[in-house]
Amino acid sequence: MQLEERKQLRQTLRHRRRSLSAKQHQRAAVQLLKRLKTQAFFRTAKHIAIYLPNDGEIETNPIIQWCWQHNKHVYLPVLHPLAHNRLWFVRYRPRTAMTKNKYGILEPKMPFRFIRDARRLDLVLMPLVGFDADGGRLGMGGGYYDRTFAFIKQHNVNRPKLIGLAHELQRVATLPIAAWDVPVVGVATDEAIYLN
Repeated sequence: MQLEERKQLRQTLRHRRRSLSAKQHQRAAVQLLKRLKTQAFFRTAKHIAIYLPNDGEIETNPIIQWCWQHNKHVYLPVLHPLAHNRLWFVRYRPRTAMTKNKYGILEPKMPFRFIRDARRLDLVLMPLVGFDADGGRLGMGGGYYDRTFAFIKQHNVNRPKLIGLAHELQRVATLPIAAWDVPVVGVATDEAIYLN
């Protein structure tokens, strides 16, 4: 798939998810949590990175609330202040002070007291723009997750588990995997769990 085709597909899928009503977003979030709770990779994880939704991404607040209720440590991605297009993961609690980053996305405010190395996370629930049932994924195009988790591919390790979160309507027939893509081990949606 050419760069221009990826860009067009990204626009189409972003429009699809943004066109959902508030009620549809709420229902999808509840269904997503219901499906995740059936999965051992989710129930057994202690240190979980997740995102706060933006631009129509599937809502994660029910997942975060459930994690807190079950004594799991939740971490949010923060734009790394020094390394280009990389992320830090900072502990997120109910009273964490927040600020908007350069993209207008909420993230924990500095100073960071509870940074967790990406290699020490158990599970990363990451946003997707598009996906296919075979592990192909399409992100926003910045490469933040690919650069941050490149060590998985380089060292052939299986931790942390990378699981994409999306609305089912973001699924496409096939997505080619680029050389720089760090593959997800699965995708969870409001309708299904796809594990590779």
